[in-house]
Amino acid sequence: MPVSLSPSLEFVLVTRLRAAGCVFAEDEARLIVAAARTSDELASMLDRRVAGVPLEHVLGWAEFCGLRIEVDPRVFVPRRRTAFLVEQAAALACPHAVVVDLCCGSGAVGAALADTLDGVELYAVDIDPAAVRCARRNLAEPARVFEGDLYAPLPTALRGRIDVLVANAPYVPTDAIRLMPPEARFHEPRVSLDGGADGLDIQRRVTAGARDWLAPGGHLLIETSESQAPLTAEAFAAAGLTTRIETSGEVGATVVVGANPR
Repeated sequence: MPVSLSPSLEFVLVTRLRAAGCVFAEDEARLIVAAARTSDELASMLDRRVAGVPLEHVLGWAEFCGLRIEVDPRVFVPRRRTAFLVEQAAALACPHAVVVDLCCGSGAVGAALADTLDGVELYAVDIDPAAVRCARRNLAEPARVFEGDLYAPLPTALRGRIDVLVANAPYVPTDAIRLMPPEARFHEPRVSLDGGADGLDIQRRVTAGARDWLAPGGHLLIETSESQAPLTAEAFAAAGLTTRIETSGEVGATVVVGANPR
């Protein structure tokens, strides 16, 4: 039978979660109880969270842009700051736009854009099979989610037709991964984090190929860090895109935006 959150149970859960370093222990306790179908499942979920498994992997979902996004174990958890990427992309898209989400992970960005935009024609790509399986459940048209390396698996008919191309590509420098929180280092796939020596290897590849796929006047948007943004913008300019940098102090997000000349 479903588990109810009594005061005594809440005390036990919050105490264990706090001892494990969970800052929002009360909120996490309520979410775990709401997700557990039995007492045994509750105990298992609590043990996993206390052991350092990300809350989203314990629950099986993440909240993103007001949506509940399924997140399987070993799949990248969408970050709150990435909502800024969605906001910037949505502002540039017309109704019925052709949108491609590269390095889509769970499909969170694509799902949020599809929820925001009218009649979007959405495609998504990731190189990680686990992420692709997850994205196919989160997106309305799973047949448009492709497994492969960046542009390689996309239908050739999309060349020159993409209105909005978004990428939350890995941008953590290889040597900096060891400094990331254990939740990311131990429970998210390295392929979703490692951006090479300076963090920009994948971004440069995305940028270099963008103009072959963008429609005239189409846009490329890539999430990056504030410190990396000037180098990302340089790559955009080198690829022939008109470039600007957008930042949000509220969520600590940076997005480089490039327009394909008409």
